[in-house]
Amino acid sequence: MSRELSGLRMVRGVLFDMDGVIYVGTQPLPGVQAALDYLTTTGRTFLFVTNNASKTSEQFVERLAEMDIHVRPEQVLGSAEATAAWLAGQVTHQNWPRGPVIVMGQDGLKVALRKHGFELTTDPHQARYAVAGINFQLTYEELANVTLAIRGGAKFIGTNSDATYPSERGHLPGAGSILALLTTASGQSPLVIGKPNRGMYEQAIARLNLTVGQTLMVGDRYDTDISGAIGLGLWTAGVLTGISSRADFEQASPPPDVIAENLIDLVDRLRWADQQ
Repeated sequence: MSRELSGLRMVRGVLFDMDGVIYVGTQPLPGVQAALDYLTTTGRTFLFVTNNASKTSEQFVERLAEMDIHVRPEQVLGSAEATAAWLAGQVTHQNWPRGPVIVMGQDGLKVALRKHGFELTTDPHQARYAVAGINFQLTYEELANVTLAIRGGAKFIGTNSDATYPSERGHLPGAGSILALLTTASGQSPLVIGKPNRGMYEQAIARLNLTVGQTLMVGDRYDTDISGAIGLGLWTAGVLTGISSRADFEQASPPPDVIAENLIDLVDRLRWADQQ
């Protein structure tokens, strides 16, 4: 039995990256709702897991509905929610002090931090934590304040390290580019929660209530989506609708268990595995 077949037959839940897998920009990619429907009818669960830290789960659901893709908020885990939940867990279980957070990010990150009980501040001298992610209205003053906070001892945490993200205009600067700027200015490297780091995968698997051997990660980018999942022991599928090419996936070490043209192709393979 091939590794692809054995893996797909074991899958009880699927983690989907969003940008480059579910949609690009404002355009849905082929086969998304059909893939979700097949998973549901075969008794499998799924979770959208995205490094996009700009939105809340509710905002992602609204955006997906505009593309005629229908999910519930608990079926979406963005890196903003994952980062806020992780930090709250450190406070609760690792005895980290609860204190004010200075934020470089969109409203999605701020809402998530408040939801988990954190006070936000713009004063670099009050901040105990500096949390940074994508910010589309970046200003020099914000960069200066977050830099001063980190230099003053605030723990530096990043939502994700994606240097770019795909859009209809092409690849644009992502959160990783902002983290690189802050790292250079502060002399400190961030603790990053989003993919490919284990914090986000662990939260996602726990939310599905599955084991790593029952879970498939589907992504378009080897270095972000696939490598971290392989490191944790998940089954992996690379799709060719985003950043990584077939050659990128095939030449990676180790490569994903499955390389599919898109979600239509992936579900066809899953259906075939179910029939064996």
